[in-house]
Amino acid sequence: MKTSARNQFSGSVVEVRIGAVNAEVHVGLSGGEVVVASVTRESVETLAIKEGLRVIALVKAPQIIIVSDFGGYKISARNQLLGTVADVKHGPVNAEVDIELKGGEKLAATVTNDSVEALGLRKGQSATAVFKASAVLLAVPA
Repeated sequence: MKTSARNQFSGSVVEVRIGAVNAEVHVGLSGGEVVVASVTRESVETLAIKEGLRVIALVKAPQIIIVSDFGGYKISARNQLLGTVADVKHGPVNAEVDIELKGGEKLAATVTNDSVEALGLRKGQSATAVFKASAVLLAVPA
């Protein structure tokens, strides 16, 4: 699939929780991580999403927040994927930070250069990619 979203996680639906308006779709990745998507109930029906279906979870890089230390706090974002910084590419204002997950998948986050400096982000460092379930789009084979 060709899309502007740099983060494309291929996986299988492991759980679908249907609510009155929205649904949660849990997508299992090869490394054991789970990405949770919050989509409308109508989307689940239209896309025929069910357990076992192969899907692609799409997340735009600016939607990802990088956490290097939770400092004893918990946060409400459903998706918290622990990995290792694989690369930091600086631009004039922003940087792209690539994080490799334990299953080998890589994700890209776009953050300010100031954030890279404040967090001390560098290759080999442990970091958690955080994003809300509502930031995830799902694609299914046509």
